[in-house]
Amino acid sequence: MRAAFAVVVAALLVASGCARFDDAQSQPFTTEPELKPGPSSKPPPPPPLPPKPFPKECPAPGVMQGCLESTSGLIMLPDSQSALVGERTTGAVKEVSVRAEPKVKVVVPVDGSGDGGLMDIVLSPTYVQDRLMYAYVSTPTDNRVIRIADGDIPKPILTGIPKGPTGNTGSLIFTSPTTLLVQTGDAGDPAQASDPRSLAGKLLRIEQPTTVDQAPTTTALSGLGAGGGLCIDPADESLYVTDRTPTGDRLQKIAKDSTVSTVWTWPDRPGVAGCAALDGTVLVNLVNTKQSVAVRMAPDTGAVTGDPEVVRQDQHGHAWAMAVSPDGNVWGATINKTAGDAEKLDDVVFPLFPQGGGFPRKNEDAT
Repeated sequence: MRAAFAVVVAALLVASGCARFDDAQSQPFTTEPELKPGPSSKPPPPPPLPPKPFPKECPAPGVMQGCLESTSGLIMLPDSQSALVGERTTGAVKEVSVRAEPKVKVVVPVDGSGDGGLMDIVLSPTYVQDRLMYAYVSTPTDNRVIRIADGDIPKPILTGIPKGPTGNTGSLIFTSPTTLLVQTGDAGDPAQASDPRSLAGKLLRIEQPTTVDQAPTTTALSGLGAGGGLCIDPADESLYVTDRTPTGDRLQKIAKDSTVSTVWTWPDRPGVAGCAALDGTVLVNLVNTKQSVAVRMAPDTGAVTGDPEVVRQDQHGHAWAMAVSPDGNVWGATINKTAGDAEKLDDVVFPLFPQGGGFPRKNEDAT
């Protein structure tokens, strides 16, 4: 589970406007006329208009924030009522809240063609001290991991990850204060996922991520399809990986001792995406079917106890990212514009369980 930090980042929104460029510059220079005060009977100017209110439809009822472009990474902030969310095609990282307009923290140059763009974000485990954010992005030539410092240009950490017309999606997660894992897609070519010389279709380990003299990456897992999501169960520190292959979607588990096992497969390929895990229950967003499901495992054996249980159906549409807030609730972020449902469904950050109750650990807790 991604850590949340005590300092909420904020940035100034830059207001954009329009200018008219006519033929004034082609006219001869003339002396500016002298301005004289008008008649004393002229009424005083009207008072300034009040600030434009935050549109009532953004956020819409029941969501933290609406009117977003299709989202990617999601980071819940310490108050559990605000978050950082990435927009895949614009490259913007926005701070959103139930109480205020979104604030743009940074805009990263990305190539948003196909399924690429700004694909995930994660804060440094020592963010309070170093103010660093990491992102997985597409450029015109590759996919890469970059580091973003306040007030500085993004700097590359890992470059040369193959980029394709599809299969670019991926995910980031810190498993320790010094270890960053990067899930890369297969770039639409499953052969690259099994090729040890390729960075595509892998779970890569970066130790001490830095912009200078970065140590070589190591491979924690290979043979991955298009990236879905990464999440850690804090109860036993197991890492869960979702990915989408030509033959089916998968949820895999990497135990603390590095043992890899397949927890569940979906031959019908519902589009696994972001996940969250706690006490042997893994929640997974299924993009194509507009669902979130709970996969539960027995505490003694780790065996799945039954078919995945649907805990969200249709509400808010196609959800990709998933994150747990400090108060225990689970949040999602949607990609309805990417999925072609923009006319019917907005892109939002929303609570999976708006009635409360937090993470559903047992069958009777799911709603």
